Amino acid sequence: MRLPWRRTARPMTCHEVGLVLQAFLDDEADEVAARRVADHLHDCVRCGMEAATYERIKHSVGRQRPALDPATVARLRHFGEQLAAGGPDAPANI
Repeated sequence: MRLPWRRTARPMTCHEVGLVLQAFLDDEADEVAARRVADHLHDCVRCGMEAATYERIKHSVGRQRPALDPATVARLRHFGEQLAAGGPDAPANI
């Protein structure tokens, strides 16, 4: 019996998958979105090929990148936190 208030998720469109594909490939999509994207990639050759291409690029770039200095990473993280709080000149209590 199908309950009227429970909807079955419709399949994602290629456009919808394109909007969340990078998050999916980076394991940053929530469980429901990840399952829906995976289902779409299983059925859609074009999107599956696009995802495979992104994965190959990501792995290739990952192998070539130099290790970052931990102090540089800390400075960038601090700067990002300042920007998220309203900018480097924003009051600290925002």
